[in-house]
Amino acid sequence: MPGIFKALATINTWTLFVIGWISLIAGYFHLAGIYLGLPFAEMKAGVPPVWCPLVGGFVCLALSVALMKLRQNME
Repeated sequence: MPGIFKALATINTWTLFVIGWISLIAGYFHLAGIYLGLPFAEMKAGVPPVWCPLVGGFVCLALSVALMKLRQNME
């Protein structure tokens, strides 16, 4: 395999990994805000449910692991 594919896989893996952790942290802060009764964390119409960033974070982390496994198979 050409090295460009390994480089692209590495960049995508790290991007998914960082986005996954940011989503998880944002989701947990939102949950904490709801339980503490903070005004920014109110459930309003048109706002996605609080579990959306959490699910998105877990999906991004799972995809980054799968992509890293594929990258290791390219070697």
